[in-house]
Amino acid sequence: MELPRLQAPSLKELFIKEMEAQILSGKLPIGSKLPSEREIAEAMGVSRAVVNAGLMEMARKGFLEIKPRSGAFVADYRRKGTSETLLSIMNFNGGMLGKQEIKSILELRLVLETLALELAIPRMTDEDIKVIKGHLDRYAAAEDPQAAAEAAFCFHYEIGVLSGNTLLPLIFYSFRTPVIMLWKRYIQLHGKDKLYENIRSIYEQVSQRNVTEAVRVFQEAVNQTISGGVSIYYE
Repeated sequence: MELPRLQAPSLKELFIKEMEAQILSGKLPIGSKLPSEREIAEAMGVSRAVVNAGLMEMARKGFLEIKPRSGAFVADYRRKGTSETLLSIMNFNGGMLGKQEIKSILELRLVLETLALELAIPRMTDEDIKVIKGHLDRYAAAEDPQAAAEAAFCFHYEIGVLSGNTLLPLIFYSFRTPVIMLWKRYIQLHGKDKLYENIRSIYEQVSQRNVTEAVRVFQEAVNQTISGGVSIYYE
């Protein structure tokens, strides 16, 4: 049995985790000004270097706005955040997302993957279709929900790559962690076979180079999930 090596988080990681929790819990409301770096360092028992690096990282993720000569302020992270902000929300909620976040991811997939299919299918070679089939086969052979969810992601991500649009795969990959989490939940709730049928149906239309039907099949599956007909929302 091969066990993973454990690695303790750094002080910077612990600092960021605690500060994000303060913001996400509402203890540090949006718009509030943080104490000075010196005051934070003294209160939390860390160096000013840790505080400075942590605050800069949080600003990059959209949690803070740092104003020269004025200080650090809690930002509206839902307006200024990134996909990393979404991961912080997931971690704060014990790996779960709220209904609105899940619905938003699904709606984004609906738009982006429709475009990916429309761009990719007309330009796919026979070799490209074999690569897509390989991800479908990998899904079928997966022995647990995590491996199956990762294979499902690779199937859809590959279509984004084959679209020829340089931004689509970058956007797809930035949401890799939450999307895999949602596919894993789908499998746990509705079974591996149901998701396999969805992916296989898309593949069949892709292999026939039928853009209209591929888009229809994809949109129908996602819309069922958005509406709650095949729900993955947490109660």
